[in-house]
Amino acid sequence: MRVLIVDDEPLARRRLRQLLSGRDDVDLAGEAENGREAARLIEAEAPDLVFLDVQMPGLDGVDVIREIGPQAMPPTVFVTAYDQYALEAFRLAALDYLVKPFDDERFEEAFARAREQVRLHEKSQTADRLLTLLENESGETPPPDAPQTAPSSYLERIAVETPGRTRIVSVTDIDYITADGSYAELHLGGGERYPIRERMKTLEERLDPEVFFRIHRSTIVRLERVDSLLTRSGGRYAVELDDGTRLKVSRSRREDLQEHLGLLR
Repeated sequence: MRVLIVDDEPLARRRLRQLLSGRDDVDLAGEAENGREAARLIEAEAPDLVFLDVQMPGLDGVDVIREIGPQAMPPTVFVTAYDQYALEAFRLAALDYLVKPFDDERFEEAFARAREQVRLHEKSQTADRLLTLLENESGETPPPDAPQTAPSSYLERIAVETPGRTRIVSVTDIDYITADGSYAELHLGGGERYPIRERMKTLEERLDPEVFFRIHRSTIVRLERVDSLLTRSGGRYAVELDDGTRLKVSRSRREDLQEHLGLLR
């Protein structure tokens, strides 16, 4: 995987370079200290992944995306000093974001997510999220001659790490997904389970809502596996899957779940 580092601060570039060094699957495609140089290197080197500083003099990180175009922009991890209130656009637009200063553990989390998404080649979704970011920044839709995005597509496969190999899991094999700390856990038929380092919110957004539904803050279920809706004491709700598994349903999600299942109320 070829990685480009873009930051106007020499110390910041050096830190990213050190964190990436020693990895067999990473080659440094180059470094840029400003947005103009970044745009040139992206076009010349075609990196697989870009660590992009948001705040730079002259051409900043968002301007780099405009210059390249959302469709041509490689998967991007934003590096930013923005406070928490200004981060929502970057959460939606990037594979991940790093808020300066960040520690090694936070970098490893971001890099693991980025590497998985690069492996799955989901560039169309990257383009859609970056296009949304440009619209949010400018308040306008990009001009007609701007590079257009490909149609959005939902996840079809997820790479999971197992001892000695990487397994590619088809989403059609997933019965439900649960949150497990900083990981999510994929539950397949036959009791198979695989942890992945991914946020539930991200999975919810990237799985087909006609197929998967988030019934609880910690659970996403495959709708066709739902066999029964259960009402428990105290006004609590649950679903029972066709293999007998029972999962809690949030009160606030019950009516939406019934709609997704096509049930009359």
